[in-house]
Amino acid sequence: MTSSDTTTAPVHAPARPDPTRVNAITFQTIVDALGAGMRDFRTAPVFGLFFGGVYAIGGIVVLMTASALGMPYLSYPLAVAFGLVGPFIAVGLYEVSRRLESGQPLTWGGVLGVIWAQRRRELAWMAFVVLFVQVMWMYQVRLLLALFLGFQSFASFAEFVDVVVTTPEGLMFLLIGNLVGAALSIILFSLTVVSFPMLLDRDVDFITAMITSVRSVVTSPVPMIGWAIIVTVTLLVSMLPIFIGLLVSLPILGHTTWHLYRRLVPPAPAEGSDGTTAAQPSEAASGPA
Repeated sequence: MTSSDTTTAPVHAPARPDPTRVNAITFQTIVDALGAGMRDFRTAPVFGLFFGGVYAIGGIVVLMTASALGMPYLSYPLAVAFGLVGPFIAVGLYEVSRRLESGQPLTWGGVLGVIWAQRRRELAWMAFVVLFVQVMWMYQVRLLLALFLGFQSFASFAEFVDVVVTTPEGLMFLLIGNLVGAALSIILFSLTVVSFPMLLDRDVDFITAMITSVRSVVTSPVPMIGWAIIVTVTLLVSMLPIFIGLLVSLPILGHTTWHLYRRLVPPAPAEGSDGTTAAQPSEAASGPA
């Protein structure tokens, strides 16, 4: 048999790992992540208080704007909708936890520089997704107001609350509004709970990040919905004393979300001898030290 007669088996390239794969978690995983989040806050409290303060001031401005525009009845839905932007505000907290985890120095220039760099990366598209859901939220509120309460105006938030809780139309508005709002909140939570820290940590597109985020909820629905309820209740309670509670609650929730992401999404394997490479943290994510 000559060499020309020999046949060689086709060489198949090794399959690349699925970038959207996730681990299943339990409630104990959330407890462990919460403990790690509190530890990060105690380690770098100045950063946590800063980002919590920015979030609290933003909430106050939103409510003052609604009052100045003569729409105090929008205070409640605006406050709830404002909570939906928490993951975007918490990007700085994710970076703080990432640096603590990797042993990088914590500097204001480094952390803020990473946040500023996100404007040119996929995380900016996630901000658009959050904004779109917020717009949908406010439109459904106005629609339900028109359907159940007509186009009447309210002199104060107290008057609006009185109408809502003492009339059949108001109670129906409250019920339907909260059901629709809960559905929108679950959708946005599923899209963002993992995607924001993942986009900060790895060089992936925002569609991949959202798919990974949704898969994390689908894979562990009970613990993840439980975490969503914890986040929602904590933020709402923190908003009651003029948003002051956010100074502490937002940093803890933000740091915890980072550690939960680390437990949900397996580490990206480094380049192997076969030449395949998984997504690595982007240059922007490393940030200036």
